[in-house]
Amino acid sequence: MILLIKLILAHLIGDFLLQPRSWVKDKQKKKLKSPKLYLHILIHFALLFLIVWDVSLWPLLVSVGILHFIIDAIKLILQNKATRRNWFFIDQALHIISIFITYYIFTEATFSTAILLSKNNLLLVTCLLFLTQPVSIIMKAIFSKWNIEKLTKGNESLEDAGKYIGILERVLVFIFIVTGHWEAVGFLITAKSVFRFGDLKESKHRKLTEYILIGTLISFGIAIVTGITFTVLT
Repeated sequence: MILLIKLILAHLIGDFLLQPRSWVKDKQKKKLKSPKLYLHILIHFALLFLIVWDVSLWPLLVSVGILHFIIDAIKLILQNKATRRNWFFIDQALHIISIFITYYIFTEATFSTAILLSKNNLLLVTCLLFLTQPVSIIMKAIFSKWNIEKLTKGNESLEDAGKYIGILERVLVFIFIVTGHWEAVGFLITAKSVFRFGDLKESKHRKLTEYILIGTLISFGIAIVTGITFTVLT
């Protein structure tokens, strides 16, 4: 497991700490002809050997480095300006997956699907997924009786910002509850109230205040009930 952590650490350092923004732009522009691409891969090879510090594992380290180059090359060839954001996440996911696969192929480590698919893990994934898009849709249905656009006219927010904020706060509340940190839930509610106070004070709109208050209570309430349900069932 320590070896796996070292491989991931080498990836994080190479991709995020030792890759200047200028290199990224050069690779996007020149693609496979960019010398920064090969310098980037060379740095990854160096980091793998330095951090792992075990030459006997060279087949594993070389395989990780080669796969990193292949994944980066595919991304550079297929991505365009419109898909760069999506390819960033695809690229990082493929890198991590390749590290895990290579690690299990070249070591004696075993992977048990029974542990991964245990009751507690499946319940955890189910609860977390429920608190994302499903709850967002449920809340949208609840608030469909009110026209929020009239209340926020001239003061629109970022696209889908409210949805993402709601998802993050529900996931945080769930984590706080299942780890036994109820006080953190109160801190989160207080922090959100402070940030919202200025908007509500300036709007002087009772309907908007009620809308935000109802939304916050429903969102936190669902997260709390989900967290309690998880702790009871596990």
